[in-house]
Amino acid sequence: MRKHKISNITAEIVLIFIAFLFLLPTLWMFCTSLKAPEQITKFKELLPNPVTIRSYIQGFAGGDFLRYIGNTVFIGLACVVGTVSSCSLVAFGFAKFKAKGKNILFMVLLSTMMVPQTVTLIPAYMLYSKLGWINTYIPLALPAFFATSTFNVFLLRQFFAGLPNELAEAGRIDGCSWLQIFARIYIPNTKPALLVVTINQLVFVWNDYMAPLIYLGKPEKFTIALGLNMFKAQYGGAMDVGPLMAMACLTVAPLLILYICFQKYFVEGIAASGIKG
Repeated sequence: MRKHKISNITAEIVLIFIAFLFLLPTLWMFCTSLKAPEQITKFKELLPNPVTIRSYIQGFAGGDFLRYIGNTVFIGLACVVGTVSSCSLVAFGFAKFKAKGKNILFMVLLSTMMVPQTVTLIPAYMLYSKLGWINTYIPLALPAFFATSTFNVFLLRQFFAGLPNELAEAGRIDGCSWLQIFARIYIPNTKPALLVVTINQLVFVWNDYMAPLIYLGKPEKFTIALGLNMFKAQYGGAMDVGPLMAMACLTVAPLLILYICFQKYFVEGIAASGIKG
């Protein structure tokens, strides 16, 4: 018993140390954003002394970050609506409908996860260019409405497969259509998994740099990732990186807040989808 307790304490100490190593760059970034210019070059001093918000003031003055955040939120909400609606429908079909070749088709769908994004980059760009959608948000949001996120389809399919088929049978007896069964019975019981999909999609859109770089050329349409990279060109090579670190903190903060607020549902959804089906 004593050895078991000692091993648990040792494991916790090791995990805390590893977690600190992962958090150290973020901690340094946050502390640097609160330092005065003369203290930033003193790398041995981690904590700011004195604390100042001048980096945040200069950062907002040097870049239109409120617009970038608004653009990213708009794209993110559109992608969330498209991903949740389309992926849940496809996943429900794979989990509950009986059809010949369904498993083969599902394996083909999963195999698309192995295809690099760069393979479809040029054909997709040529298609959107012919349609006149370059410098619009359509190429960034439209694919979400066609269940292009294979991982989210797989996650929701696993969750739906774990729910009893008797729910659908009871709905059919009451005269519900399959769409009503899906919307009124199964969706309310899938909230943890849907929250996981929502968080995954928001994080992906927030961090996505490649797609906005390809399809967006006007600065007023930039996302937060493009805006931060453009801001880096102004402050990245200077000795005073305080404004850059301040805007980097601004970029990271919403994702941290999102995960902290929904951590319980995130873990629950991942665990449930992994052990069911």
